[in-house]
Amino acid sequence: MPTISMFYGIIISMFFEIREKHHLPHIHVRYQGYKASFGIEDGALFAGDLPPRQLRMVQVWVDLHREELLADWELAKEGIEPFRIDPLR
Repeated sequence: MPTISMFYGIIISMFFEIREKHHLPHIHVRYQGYKASFGIEDGALFAGDLPPRQLRMVQVWVDLHREELLADWELAKEGIEPFRIDPLR
C-alpha cells in the first residue's frame, strides 16, 4: 500500500493491484497508533479512529484534493500505483 501523502505525522495510503471489486473509493490513514479509512467522495470516516484534530485535518485534505484522489483511485483499480499528492500546509 503506497503512501500518497504525509503531513503533521499523518500518513495517507491507497491500495493498488486490486484483484476484485473494491468498495467505495477510499484512503487509509495512519497516525501514531491510530488507523482509519475515509471515503474520498465525502470525506466520511468509514472505519477506525483518529484524534479529533487529525480527523479534521484529513477531512480538509480530502476536500482540497478530491479530484486528484479520484484520479488515483481509477489508477489503483487498474493495478497502477497512484501518484503522490501534495500534503496539507
